[in-house]
Amino acid sequence: MQISLETLRNIVGAAHVITGDDVANRQEDWMTGALCHAGAIVRPADTGQLSAVMRACFELKQPVVTHGGLTGLVHGAETSPDELVISLERMTAIEEIDRVGGTLTVQAGAPLQRVQEAASEAGLQFPLDLGARGSCTIGGNIATNAGGVRVIRYGMMRQQVLGLEAVMADGRVVSSMNRMLKNNAGFDLKQLFIGSEGTLGIVTRAVLRLQPPMPIEQTALVACPSFDALTELLGHMGKTLGGSLGAFEVMWQNHYRLLTETTGRHAPPIPTDHPFYVIIEGVGSDEARLEAQFSEALEQALERELIVDAVIAQSDTQRAGLWAIREDIEGLVKGLAPVLTFDVSLPIVDMQHYTDTLETQLLQRWPNGRLVVFGHLGDGNLHISISVGSHDPDVRRAVEALVYEPLQALGGSVSAEHGIGIEKRAWLSTCRTSAEIELMQTLKQALDPHCLLNRGKVLA
Repeated sequence: MQISLETLRNIVGAAHVITGDDVANRQEDWMTGALCHAGAIVRPADTGQLSAVMRACFELKQPVVTHGGLTGLVHGAETSPDELVISLERMTAIEEIDRVGGTLTVQAGAPLQRVQEAASEAGLQFPLDLGARGSCTIGGNIATNAGGVRVIRYGMMRQQVLGLEAVMADGRVVSSMNRMLKNNAGFDLKQLFIGSEGTLGIVTRAVLRLQPPMPIEQTALVACPSFDALTELLGHMGKTLGGSLGAFEVMWQNHYRLLTETTGRHAPPIPTDHPFYVIIEGVGSDEARLEAQFSEALEQALERELIVDAVIAQSDTQRAGLWAIREDIEGLVKGLAPVLTFDVSLPIVDMQHYTDTLETQLLQRWPNGRLVVFGHLGDGNLHISISVGSHDPDVRRAVEALVYEPLQALGGSVSAEHGIGIEKRAWLSTCRTSAEIELMQTLKQALDPHCLLNRGKVLA
């Protein structure tokens, strides 16, 4: 590394500069279990300490990689021996909750679940929700513009952030801790950092927008006879439930059957012989009204043959059981090992042809290959898991070509919500124009001229 450990110790304290085996034994990728290769890990306590660390790094051209909850899926936290890890694990404070204004001010290292709980304790809710809620951090959610299961109602992380603070590559602090819904005074600088994967600055604090609580939930698992029925069902539930539609999560038969019948990890609430399954959730504050509205919507869908089977959760335990089938990523990984995972978006009308073609091409190349699909259909986002018996780099690239190349003609994206990192960098040009990439490079050069922040991620 370019920077001395003594310099770092003088800034954050000796106990918070980690070296040697304590670095080598830390994972930096939960999916692969890869261990950290960084020269050291430094753990600042606040924005001031981080600013001082980055000033020193800038002077010596020391590259850094920011670590949050390490739940990413595109190798965005990968390190090399000449890099320094900036870990935000000490920066977890929830600083303020404004019940009247509906905001929560938090340090970037706070886990998402802790923020959800704090909002709930204040009689409000923070609506972003995803399976890694217990580990992923607010800073990571912002850096990747996280999505999750509530996007259909509340939008992605970008819609939840009113203001933020970030430390630049040279140590300057950009504090735009806006608490207002409306602020058109010049450029909206927070947008530079949301979704930039730590390549333009390190987010340290944020003002998050809270929402009124929706304590009542109606949850159903339904089976659809065809993709046309599935898309019609989405429109029907959106129209019938209106603002009460909280989730519309689709599992192709291959996903549902794998995690129930094949692996035995979950008892199938309804038979596994239907082509599509959907978890539909209605949310509200009036139990009687929501229950009646939800039941009527499902009955109408049955009458129109949009669904052919259904089960409605009668308790929190049953609701959790339905969601466990959708969110059992561990079971998915074990059931398909070695598994290659993908996160794409494309127009809903093209999804069936895209997945059917992908499976046909996959089996032509690897007759024993397996394809599993689930996702946030209402958001145009599919999660694709593929097993061909190997995850060697050449095999990975061949599978990537099958998954990614058709997206360009469809106007799709190689990343719906997981980001680009290193894994998808070579495919960025399939969903961004050359002019867009040139502008990204211009911003990177202007804000990080020495390429110190998460170098090699997103952009070469």
